[in-house]
Amino acid sequence: MTVRSAGILLYRRSAAAELEVWIAHMGGPFWAHKDARAWSIPKGEYTEDEDPLAAAHREFAEEIGTPAPAVDYLLLGAFRQPSGKVVTVFTAESDFEPGRIVSNTFDLEWPRGSGIVRSYPEIDDACWASETEARTKLVGGQLPILDALIQHLR
Repeated sequence: MTVRSAGILLYRRSAAAELEVWIAHMGGPFWAHKDARAWSIPKGEYTEDEDPLAAAHREFAEEIGTPAPAVDYLLLGAFRQPSGKVVTVFTAESDFEPGRIVSNTFDLEWPRGSGIVRSYPEIDDACWASETEARTKLVGGQLPILDALIQHLR
């Protein structure tokens, strides 16, 4: 059975008309102190009977701590990740500026085998990144999502 995620990729144009995308740094000890290939679009899993756009909105709010902007969203596509997961992505132009990032958390035994379970934020940071920055920050499997956005904007 295919695992499905839904996410939102916001974009804007900077004062210099450069494309910027809203991305989030993954939380937890594995991603701590990593920058390259440690960022993602805000997304999360959903069930087959759930509307992907509704799931994308829910996951955005859970991971960022603020609802996604109330704008019109376009289906960018469904993207198979190296893990086999399929991510359905919606996009919209917005000048989104949350006051702070407050993500939901998950429990994890760390270090593995230690018996110590701690809570970690799913997302520990988020920001606007230029296309060039996003190409180095996003996990590799999400680069086709960025490419699809650029193609859509042409």
